Amino acid sequence: MATLIKSKLSNKLSNAATAVSNKSQAKVSGMFARMGFQAATDDEALGFAACDDLDYDHRQGMQMDILTSEEMGGEGAGDGEGLDGDSHYQRDGTGPPHSASKDGGSSNELNEVKPKITAWEAGWNVTNAIQGMFVLGLPYAILHGGYLGLFLIIFAAVVCCYTGKILIACLYEEDEDGQLVRVRDSYVDIANACCQPRFPALGGHIVNVAQIIELVMTCILYVVVSGNLMYNSFPNMPISQKSWAIIATAALLPCAFLKNLKAVSKFSLLCTMAHFVINVLVIAYCLSRARDWAWDKVKFYIDVKKFPISIGIIVFSYTSQIFLPSLEGNMQKPSEFHCMMNWTHIAACILKGLFALVAYLTWADETKEVITDNLPPGIRAVVNIFLVAKALLSYPLPFFAAVE
Repeated sequence: MATLIKSKLSNKLSNAATAVSNKSQAKVSGMFARMGFQAATDDEALGFAACDDLDYDHRQGMQMDILTSEEMGGEGAGDGEGLDGDSHYQRDGTGPPHSASKDGGSSNELNEVKPKITAWEAGWNVTNAIQGMFVLGLPYAILHGGYLGLFLIIFAAVVCCYTGKILIACLYEEDEDGQLVRVRDSYVDIANACCQPRFPALGGHIVNVAQIIELVMTCILYVVVSGNLMYNSFPNMPISQKSWAIIATAALLPCAFLKNLKAVSKFSLLCTMAHFVINVLVIAYCLSRARDWAWDKVKFYIDVKKFPISIGIIVFSYTSQIFLPSLEGNMQKPSEFHCMMNWTHIAACILKGLFALVAYLTWADETKEVITDNLPPGIRAVVNIFLVAKALLSYPLPFFAAVE
């Protein structure tokens, strides 16, 4: 009797479950039918599930084969050549690496991997840019700006450091997982993105032309400055200023063979060392005349007509933004970019402020546009030689950026 009751209850429960399942399937089928799709039958669903399991097993087997071949040193890489690079053979959607091109040649020969630079090497390049030749005009900027000029040196460092960071941030966008992914390579790409959809290429062309003009003019400036400094340092030699410029150009011809930023970074390091020697020589001479410093000559007010000169000298001495996309893109650890920017601009701010103030206190109202013109002839010749070395060593960075 108890067995009969149990069987009846189980039958009723199974019938009720079957009815509920059929109703749910009918509702789903009706919904798909209204949407224009046809629901699959039980047999078809089972067939699809079996195919999915078989496909998964096949992909797992292919993945194991790929891993095994990599561990064995790439033996048998020719097998399964038609599957090379197919994203369907890996569950994460990343196909096996392309080991060879269709004609049998290695793809590595076509796409050479450029050596990455460290944060230190990137810092030397940024220092090369923001500790340029215009540093020699900073004492003249203090002459017309006074204490406000010193404040402007600090303020310009903060602004230029911040703008450099946000410009690099424009190269990145968040993916579906919230991770930052670099989707642009240069300011041209940023300009094109800003001008979409009406003028997708106009902004890029304008920015590209402006960048090329700035970089080419910078390269020309270094050559002209080198010729002028050498001519003024050795006025008794039978060599004209144009001839010195030609000699400087000949010395810079090997820059055409620079292939990567790692080599450029070495020149930037030497340039920074030359700049350090110049600072030491000038500051040491100024300290020797510390008793005559004219603190009372430093102004709290500004000359409205001449203060724009100070603004131009100070702001232009911090321009490194044009090189930042290439530097950040070639860094081994792009996450260290912000730290590198902070320290380079802090160091530049301290050195510029110290150099400008000490030099101005030494000569006060007699400060000239280029501070080396205030130095005695002997020290001036030595400083000018280091300035020529600095100009020549600064040349590879804008030249490489223009060519790239």
